[in-house]
Amino acid sequence: MKDNFPIVQNEDHALFLLIKKGDSDAFALIYQKYHSYLYSLALRYLKDVEAAEEAVQHVFVKLWESTRHIEIEINLKNYLYTMTKNYILNYFRDNKKMISINYLNAQEEISADEDFPTLLEEMQLSEILKQGIEKLPPQKKEICKMKMEENISNQEIADRMGISIHTVKSHYQESIKMLRNYFRKIKLMLF
Repeated sequence: MKDNFPIVQNEDHALFLLIKKGDSDAFALIYQKYHSYLYSLALRYLKDVEAAEEAVQHVFVKLWESTRHIEIEINLKNYLYTMTKNYILNYFRDNKKMISINYLNAQEEISADEDFPTLLEEMQLSEILKQGIEKLPPQKKEICKMKMEENISNQEIADRMGISIHTVKSHYQESIKMLRNYFRKIKLMLF
């Protein structure tokens, strides 16, 4: 088993060198070898067949286009994984599907594999929260958005909306209860 690892790495490296020279057969072999792996990774986080397929296509096109310019020794599997991971993060940023994770957090270097799933889970929770807020009655929705997105005080909200601070607090507390119930329903649907 130990002896197979260097052979696989050497095989990937040899194929990579052939791709650098424009060998489409070597590229096809790499595509066949890693397509399923990258597709599974993308589908796991994007939860959309078309988006996952597009991610894999993008990664392989970039590999073909940029290979000639890479002058370093690389582990091909890790390189493809990193390209896919970066594509997914950019996909979330560009499509504004996850509002609570700011762009700078998405660009930070993800040092360990555990960090990436955690980040995506937080992004998914943020999207669920956004959807829950959108389902609130208009006044509660407006108060929640001001509290969560603009981070302003109850007094400022009261002044802006022309209502008492007590009404703001009351609406916000009721909104939190409604959102908790919404999360419970989502959790039941997922599990």
